[in-house]
Amino acid sequence: MYILLSIVFIIAALLSIIFIAALFTRKDYAIERDIVISKPKEVVFDYLRHLRNQELYSKWVMIDPNMKKNFRGTDGSVGFVYAWDGNKKAGKGEQEIMNLVPFERIDLEIRFERPFKGIGYTPFILETISENETKIRWGMNSRMKYPLNIMLLVMNVDKMLGKDIEESLQSLKRELEQ
Repeated sequence: MYILLSIVFIIAALLSIIFIAALFTRKDYAIERDIVISKPKEVVFDYLRHLRNQELYSKWVMIDPNMKKNFRGTDGSVGFVYAWDGNKKAGKGEQEIMNLVPFERIDLEIRFERPFKGIGYTPFILETISENETKIRWGMNSRMKYPLNIMLLVMNVDKMLGKDIEESLQSLKRELEQ
């Protein structure tokens, strides 16, 4: 009986430490990657604002070829929603165009339902490098609720999601420059 009580006490103490640590752990994260594409800013913007084009460059959209997709609104305009329901890796959710600043910026809100609920914000910021070169900065920022924010201590979100964004940007570059 003493051993059982000791085990229960140790487990309770560990859980308490985790919950207390989560109180003092950051809840927000933000990452950003960029790439230069040899195309004018207008061409890049027009391609990026159409969310259906993500099927040709986004690692996350291509992760499940059998993913169910649903579209609402006019692609390329504020209010367009691209919803998905995929396998375990793809999860379920939707993304919506929240703001378009022609040839400068595209702001998306991503609402995740599975594997966990959450909201992320994804800006694409375009900058002219030269007449035929455009720098794209692709970011993502979000907030993890307590106590799930404790995962930010053990997960390197920048490395994990940053790698996926880098791969997607390379695919985007190949797609636009071909």
